[in-house]
Amino acid sequence: MALRRLSKELAEITNDPPPNCSAGPKGNDMYEWVGTILGPPKSVYEGGIFFLDIHFPQDYPFKPPKIMFQTRIYHCNINKSGTICLDILKDKWSPALTISKVLLSISSLLTDCNPQDPLVSQIAVQYLENREEHDRIARAWTKAYAT
Repeated sequence: MALRRLSKELAEITNDPPPNCSAGPKGNDMYEWVGTILGPPKSVYEGGIFFLDIHFPQDYPFKPPKIMFQTRIYHCNINKSGTICLDILKDKWSPALTISKVLLSISSLLTDCNPQDPLVSQIAVQYLENREEHDRIARAWTKAYAT
């Protein structure tokens, strides 16, 4: 079932990709994909190209994919290991979600972070208390690691 679903999702994301996102298998392994998210326009990540590792479990879509940023990013919901704090990748997962919808949600997180549920609390505090400095550092990291 997982392979049939992944083949269908690959066709969907190839023919009708979400804005600023793409993904596909690494080589011939349909369970291991690489994703790309372009920094959203008018965000502190604009101009960046962010790569993600995507691992689909054997019981996909009943369990969520494991997605990790490979490109370093300064973000309160993404830690230095690339782990993403996003509810739909954990307890809010639904088999109705597709990789296209998940990548779109991650892209939205780059535009609107969630400092109320941070993975990196010091970045969340900085975002809330000193937005100008937060944005300066995020832009610098984007330039250094994602371009």
